[in-house]
Amino acid sequence: MALQPPYYKPAVPFSGPIYGGLKDGMTISVTGSVLNSCRRFQVDFQCGNCQVPRSDIAFHFNVRFDENCIVCNSHERGGWQQEERKYDMVFRKGHPFEIRFLVNVSSYVVFIDGKLCLEFKHRIHVSRVDTIGISGELDVVSISFQGPNNYPVSSNPVFPTSPQPYPFPTGQCFPPQIYPVPYQAAIFGGLFPSKSIIVSGTVSPCAQRFHINLKAGSETAFHLNPRFDENVIVRNTKLNAQWGSEERHLPCGMPLFRGQPFTIWIQCQANCFNVAVNGQHLFEYNHRIYNLNQINMLEVEGDITLSNVQA
Repeated sequence: MALQPPYYKPAVPFSGPIYGGLKDGMTISVTGSVLNSCRRFQVDFQCGNCQVPRSDIAFHFNVRFDENCIVCNSHERGGWQQEERKYDMVFRKGHPFEIRFLVNVSSYVVFIDGKLCLEFKHRIHVSRVDTIGISGELDVVSISFQGPNNYPVSSNPVFPTSPQPYPFPTGQCFPPQIYPVPYQAAIFGGLFPSKSIIVSGTVSPCAQRFHINLKAGSETAFHLNPRFDENVIVRNTKLNAQWGSEERHLPCGMPLFRGQPFTIWIQCQANCFNVAVNGQHLFEYNHRIYNLNQINMLEVEGDITLSNVQA
């Protein structure tokens, strides 16, 4: 299913179209940081973008630091409906975040930094939703869209896959392209908890191996190395020109296949990297370099065609 590319660094308040509308199985991810001055912020899934009269809002996700809660609601026929409140403040002022809104047949399921936060039952059918709005004291880095996949997806996915090509929406965004391999790119600002790296492409039909490296200068903080000749994904770290002990165990088996497309999502947490492949959580890798800000370079090399990178 073709989807639009992300919105990058949109000015807040922001309102932009969801091309093709919202559908069961889609995931919308919002990444950024909460400003220290933040009192409240909100993400709205809207039925249009009209101010007077105000468009219906199928899902109003409203973080209130002044009340230490998250309020969920809908707005229909000119009025707010019954609130649902969660008194568990998972956001922190001055800290980054990732919010993922998973749309299923009965509800919106919200994950914050990879952890299940809440569920909001549908009051307005998702087919009416065609706009996303964000307001409040936020620095938004990206708004990205994942569609229903052609491969199996866990009933409790950890990360979404990356967007696919679609005509430009309004706002700043960048389309997927074919990247040269070997590929290298700076990770501006280094890594930090909730920072994500997304790599998408297609494994060559006769592939033997490829790797993704997260580098800190000459050191390799995280080496992710799928080996089709061994049917394993090797993980390791290289410090002082010496490789450490390998990690090879795959709880669910090898998820990558020769000749098939893939998306690898690496999310940095405080103590480890969480890795998902094609929407399914695969493993964790504990940090061996602890100064995450030093990890500022991405390398991709091997037997693949590279089509999408977010770093």
